[in-house]
Amino acid sequence: MSTYKPKNILITGAAGFIASHVCNRLIRNYPDYKIVVLDKLDYCSNLKNLLPSKASANFKFVKGDIGSADLVNFLLITESIDTIMHFAAQTHVDNSFGNSFEFTKNNIYGTHVLLEACKVTGQIRRFIHVSTDEVYGETDEDAVVGNHEASQLLPTNPYSATKAGAEMLVMAYGRSYGLPVITTRGNNVYGPNQFPEKLIPKFILLAMRGLPLPIHGDGSNVRSYLYCEDVAEAFEVILHKGEVGHVYNIGTKKERRVIDVAKDICKLFSRDPEASIKFVDNRPFNDQRYFLDDEKLKNLGWSERTTWEEGLKKTMEWYIQNPEWWGDVSGALLPHPRMLMMPGGRHFDGSDECKSASYISNNSNQAGMVVPIPKACSSSQKPSLKFLIYGRTGWIGGLLGKLCEKQGIAYEYGKGRLEDRSSLITDILSVKPTHVLNAAGVTGRPNVDWCESHKTETIRANVTGTLTLADVSREHGLLMLNFATGCIFEYDVDHPEGSGIGFKEEDKPNFTGSFYSKTKAMVEELLKEYDNVCTLRVRMPISSDLNNPRNFITKISRYNKVVNIPNSMTVLDELIPIAIEMAKRNLKGIWNFTNPGVVSHNEILEMYKAYINPNFKWANFTLEEQAKVIVAPRSNNEMDASKLKKEFPELLSIKESLIKYVFEPNKRT
Repeated sequence: MSTYKPKNILITGAAGFIASHVCNRLIRNYPDYKIVVLDKLDYCSNLKNLLPSKASANFKFVKGDIGSADLVNFLLITESIDTIMHFAAQTHVDNSFGNSFEFTKNNIYGTHVLLEACKVTGQIRRFIHVSTDEVYGETDEDAVVGNHEASQLLPTNPYSATKAGAEMLVMAYGRSYGLPVITTRGNNVYGPNQFPEKLIPKFILLAMRGLPLPIHGDGSNVRSYLYCEDVAEAFEVILHKGEVGHVYNIGTKKERRVIDVAKDICKLFSRDPEASIKFVDNRPFNDQRYFLDDEKLKNLGWSERTTWEEGLKKTMEWYIQNPEWWGDVSGALLPHPRMLMMPGGRHFDGSDECKSASYISNNSNQAGMVVPIPKACSSSQKPSLKFLIYGRTGWIGGLLGKLCEKQGIAYEYGKGRLEDRSSLITDILSVKPTHVLNAAGVTGRPNVDWCESHKTETIRANVTGTLTLADVSREHGLLMLNFATGCIFEYDVDHPEGSGIGFKEEDKPNFTGSFYSKTKAMVEELLKEYDNVCTLRVRMPISSDLNNPRNFITKISRYNKVVNIPNSMTVLDELIPIAIEMAKRNLKGIWNFTNPGVVSHNEILEMYKAYINPNFKWANFTLEEQAKVIVAPRSNNEMDASKLKKEFPELLSIKESLIKYVFEPNKRT
C-alpha cells in the first residue's frame, strides 16, 4: 500500500469542531507539513479551538469564505497548496429546515468554488471531501449490515441533500477533470470544543445548569457516536493511505438510542432521568437510524480506540472546565434552534489575538491575484467580480472607481436614477454585476444645512432611492454595499463625551437635529428588513487629498473658528479598501465604518500645524456660538468600531491612521 506525503495542506472550516481536532493533530504530528486554515468564523466556529496550533511555525490562519473564488485561487497559488481537506459546511439539521438556502450556498456552491479552483490551478494532488452518513438516508431498523460505500444515496433532509449534491460535484470533477478526490462519510462525532447545538454538548450544558434535557419525539432514534480524537486519527490515516477515487465510511457499530444518551448524561451528573428528560415535538422528518459498514477504513489500519464511557466522561469534564468557551449559547440550547448567527465570530483570547497566527487579507499588493486564466483561455475571460457603482460624481463613489481600477476589478457606474426602478433594472441587466455599491445620496452643498430647505429632494435621494436600489438588488440576488452615516447619534447619558463608550451597531439612533440625519436614520431602520444589504456608517470622512473641499480637515482648516469636540471619524484611504474587501467577503448587516477611537478638532489642527503649516492658527467657539451661524445642529459622538476591528485586525486607530495615511504623505515641515 503506497503512502501519500503532502507538503502544503489547506483545511477549510478548521475553526469548527471536527476540523480543528484534525488540524491540531497534523500540526502536532507532522511539523514538516505546512497547514493553512481557511474559515469565515461562522456561529459554530471558534478560533480558540485552534489554540494548540497557534504558535506553531507551520500554521497559518486565513479568515475568509470558501465561496470567494478570488481568495481561494490566491491561497492555492501563493501557498503552493497540494492538498485540500474540505470540512467547511453548514451541518445542523434543525437549521436546514429553517434556512435551507444557506445550506445550498455553503455546502454546494462553496464546494463547487473549491473544485473549480483545483481544476484551474492544476496543482492539487489530493482533495479530501468530508461528507456525512446522512446522505445514505434512513437505515432499516432490523438491518444487521450497515450501508457500505457503494450504497445508494437517499438523503431525507435539506442538510443531507446538499451534502449529497456536493458529493456529486466532487465525483464529477474527479471523472471529468481527473481531480484526485477522496470522499469520507462519517457517523456522529462528539467531544471537546463542539458547539452546543449538537445533542451531546447541549445535554451536558443543560445538565450543568440544572435544566431539562429536550428529546425530539420519543427518543427511540438510533445514532452511532465516535469520539473526536478517533475521528481525527481516521482522517490522518485517509490522508496518507486513502486511495484516489474512493469513498471511506468513518463509523462505529456501537449504536445508542437518543434517550439512552440522555440517561447516560443524567447518570454522570447524578440526576434523575425521569425528572430531567422532557419530550418535545419531533423534527419535520427525523431518520430513525444511520448504520455504517466501516470495514474498508479498518483495512487501512484504523480502529476506534475510545470507549463510549471514557469519551463521554472526557467530554463532560472539558465542558465543566470551559463553561464560557462559546459565550452566550442560550439560543443553541433550545429544543429546536434556528441558524444562530453570533455577531463578530470567535477569536483567540487576548488583545493580540491574530498576531501570532499569520493573517492574510486582500490588500492592494495582493489584489492583483484573481482567478488565474488557464493557458488555453483568452485574456478576455469574464472576471469573477464586477461592481455596479452609484455615486459617480460623489467623493466616495469616485474613490471606489479609482480603487477598482488599481485592483483590477471590473466596474461600471450606474446610469439610472435611484428613485427610478426601471432604470436600475436596466443597469443591472446591462452590466451584469456581482455586487452593487451605493455611494449616492444627498448630503447638501456646501453642507447639510441645504437639506433643511430641500426636504423633498433629500427624501427622494436618501430614502426612496436607497430603498429602491436595495429592493432591485435583492430581486436580482445581489449584495448591496450601502455607504451610510454615523451622524445619527449624539453623546448622551449612556454614552457621555470622553467616556470611551461608543454607540454600537444595534443601538437606536438618538440624533434628529438635522433633516439629513433624520432621513439617514429612517432609511437605515428600513434597510434592516433587507438581508442583502451591508450598511457602512461613515463619519466625518477624511482623506489624504487636502485640496478636496469635502475633506473634513480641509473644511475645518478653512473655518475662522471651530468647536473642539472629540468625534469618531473615517479615514477613507484606509477604509475604502476595506469596503472593497467587505464586498468580496459578502458581509452583511450594519457596521460602524470608522477608525477605532476619537479625535478632536483641536487635535487634528495641531497635527495640521505640525505636519503642514507651522504658522497655522485657529480659534475655538462653543456649541452655542456655533448654533448662531448654522441652520441645523451637528452630530457629535463616538462610534464603537470593535466589530470592524475584529473582522479586520490590522485596522488602525483614528490618530494612527491620520498620521500614516494623511499627514505623513503630505508632510511639509
